[in-house]
Amino acid sequence: MHIPTGSSGDIDRNVVYGMYSGLALLLDVHRPVQPNGFGIVLINGSGWRAPLAYDAEPLKDAPQTATNAPALTDAGYTVFAINHRASPRFHHPAALEDAQRAVRWVRANAHGYAINAEQVGAAGGSSGGHLVSLLGLLDGAGDLDDIDPTNRLSARVQCVVARAAPIDLLGGMSQTGATDALAAYLGASLTRAAPGSPEYRVYQQASPLLHASPSAPPFLLLHGDADEVVPIRNSEVLYEALQRVGVPSRLIRIEGGGHGPGFPGAVNPPDYLKEMVAWFDRHLACARPK
Repeated sequence: MHIPTGSSGDIDRNVVYGMYSGLALLLDVHRPVQPNGFGIVLINGSGWRAPLAYDAEPLKDAPQTATNAPALTDAGYTVFAINHRASPRFHHPAALEDAQRAVRWVRANAHGYAINAEQVGAAGGSSGGHLVSLLGLLDGAGDLDDIDPTNRLSARVQCVVARAAPIDLLGGMSQTGATDALAAYLGASLTRAAPGSPEYRVYQQASPLLHASPSAPPFLLLHGDADEVVPIRNSEVLYEALQRVGVPSRLIRIEGGGHGPGFPGAVNPPDYLKEMVAWFDRHLACARPK
């Protein structure tokens, strides 16, 4: 089904990008009027949580999509806004596995959308920023023995924009408003968890910071310096780690900005949507496939 959106083209709604235990994983494809041949996987922030009600709003329909998708489609990018499994029903790595499946699906269907399968970008905020960071930092190699050809493809993206992302789950999230949401998603709490314990290892595995390497793609990090939910130190430590290994990266500090789309409370904030598009233009659309 195609829903007109004016200057930003059409939206293909409720496209099935995978199945989990017989349940459909859905995404919306936001089509630009003038495609530039590149796709972006968009993951909204949700605290890794989803309401249990039958009539709950899907993640892909959250207000963040209405802000981010038009900025990207107006610049020619085809945007894939996804749902993913979430707490309290599901725990890590469920959401990550779904995000990886979405990237693989985009690659498998790239020809039909006239986009480059080798150069896929990802953007997300808060918990979505955490997931897109992992999409860039993890190897994401496909399973060559899988009966589904889509699952044989790489889930690694080639450019990332992450807003207010939880990055250091071991040391950067204590005593914040996100602690309970993080524990619910990971299915474990760090309280009284000793290094080496199963709980501790889960936090390690899910921490983007611990996966930074020279093979990481270009990263743009956007973060308010007054964020009390996900402290800005999360983006700072990833930026520092990427700089040390020579990965193109940039951290934009939003003065007075709190947590959430638009950085509430920000003092003279930059046009972060413009910065997002410029980053993809420079490091995705103009980059050669590796």
